[in-house]
Amino acid sequence: MKIAVTYENGQVFQHFGHTEQFKVYEVENGQISSSEVVHTNGSGHGALAEILKNLEVEVLICGGIGAGAQQALTEAGIHFYGGVVGSTDDAVQAFLSETLSYNPDVRCNHHDEHEHGKCGEHGCGEGHCSH
Repeated sequence: MKIAVTYENGQVFQHFGHTEQFKVYEVENGQISSSEVVHTNGSGHGALAEILKNLEVEVLICGGIGAGAQQALTEAGIHFYGGVVGSTDDAVQAFLSETLSYNPDVRCNHHDEHEHGKCGEHGCGEGHCSH
């Protein structure tokens, strides 16, 4: 199984659509066997789901995530857990032990407030998302 986490400086990055890196974990027999940081090369929003699909990721752990990205992940067959904060390593360990604290209703409210193309003008982890 492969698990990806939105990644910045060892922490869960709080806006899926703007993440520049994923930390991808390979899991075997319920244990992390390896991990690597993968760069998104400036891809955003819908393209990120395709990157994860091509990496054969089955689970995504992230902070804030908009409805469009949620739909793209669902269509790609990737299960996601949003509203997660803290260390990426700790989040994956919590997921594996079935103790991950996440918000099944997480979404970025600002996606409803303006045109999609203007999304980069503010940071999602700074009070703009409902967790």
